[in-house]
Amino acid sequence: MNNKQIKYLIYALIFGYIAYEAITTIKNSTLNYYDLEFLLEGLLRTIYISVVAIVIGTFFGIIFGYLKSNANFFTEILLSGFLDILRSVPLIIQFILFYSFMGILEIDISIFWVGAIVLSAYTSAFVTEVVRAGIDSVPETTRRAARSLGLSYWQDYRYIVFPLGIRTVFPSWISIVLSVIKDSALVSVIGYLELLKTTEELISKTQEALLLLLGVGFFYFIISYPISLYAAHLERKLKI
Repeated sequence: MNNKQIKYLIYALIFGYIAYEAITTIKNSTLNYYDLEFLLEGLLRTIYISVVAIVIGTFFGIIFGYLKSNANFFTEILLSGFLDILRSVPLIIQFILFYSFMGILEIDISIFWVGAIVLSAYTSAFVTEVVRAGIDSVPETTRRAARSLGLSYWQDYRYIVFPLGIRTVFPSWISIVLSVIKDSALVSVIGYLELLKTTEELISKTQEALLLLLGVGFFYFIISYPISLYAAHLERKLKI
């Protein structure tokens, strides 16, 4: 048995023990089927807002990263200033400020889209730097060689820069994805019923704080860990 198999065996034993204790505790708790259904709805909302934020944030992060890598002095200053604000101001404050700002302007927007917009902007700020670093990591000599072979500007990006850059930025992007999934819990501050918010309400109702918080931690784990495993698989496949 190799080290990898031993690691998975230990994980299986730990999870088996946790599952056994959880089932025993649930049987003796005041939680019912409807509480579990309510918790699962929060889990689905967490996944939904995380996916939306990751997709939109990555899309704009790629655009901003390209602009930063090829920007002139003034564009660099403006773009860097905007993104630095997003990275520097705590996410929970951004949620509150943006939600309050929408209320002041009397803009009819759902809590979901308030959270999704802020989380997407926050994600794009970090993806921007990752993409810029990926583009800049491609040697200039390689790009000159591509152009000398007759590739156009966009063919250079499509066949040279992006394939090589992805190998560099992929691990960092996965870290951002995992961070966004966990940071989505902060959307609860504006009243969005994601996993943490539903847990807080169930704790107030049932007083089963320890059991529910353990369950929430487990749910976040089963979302994040498969992503980490698949990312590691892709890294080996791409030979990063």
